[in-house]
Amino acid sequence: MEPDPVGNEAYRAFMGSFPTGVSVVTTVDEAGRPRGMTCSSLSSVSLAPPILSVCLSVTSGTLSALRAHGSFGVNLLGSHGSSVARQFADATLNHFERLPWRPAPGTGIPRLDGDTIGFAACRVTDTKLVGDHVVVFGVVLGADCGPGVPLLYGRRQFAAWPGAAGGDAAGQRAGLDGATAERPA
Repeated sequence: MEPDPVGNEAYRAFMGSFPTGVSVVTTVDEAGRPRGMTCSSLSSVSLAPPILSVCLSVTSGTLSALRAHGSFGVNLLGSHGSSVARQFADATLNHFERLPWRPAPGTGIPRLDGDTIGFAACRVTDTKLVGDHVVVFGVVLGADCGPGVPLLYGRRQFAAWPGAAGGDAAGQRAGLDGATAERPA
């Protein structure tokens, strides 16, 4: 007899104990409006060709727009980006009216300004439904990194990369508990 899967709360507590970097996945919908959501499920998949993956909830409006557009951006947040992460985790907000951004050259994918330390523009190569999320694979068309300290998320709180100068003390303890949707696991 095979055991049943662990319950949602136990799984969430386990995964919450594994700190991850924080990003905002962006795209545009069929009408050309920018869409985005906070995402901590980001992984490198292949070096040749350069492919990464993001995992998005099946109910995400960003996922729907990303599928229609066929491309997306990954904005890596720096240590001062906890308010950006919280904002993009709340699906009830119009994210792009409140933050500076610009279309990335050649793709038009929204690129956040200010609290990011890196950006990758990706073209969707494949998707796979897994449980209540869709794994989106994207070939990286362009990427850059700037100076700054990465933002981490774990145990329902934000923190700067350990030992790095310039952490966001105000954002370190503010988690996503108040967010309503599209938040990291």
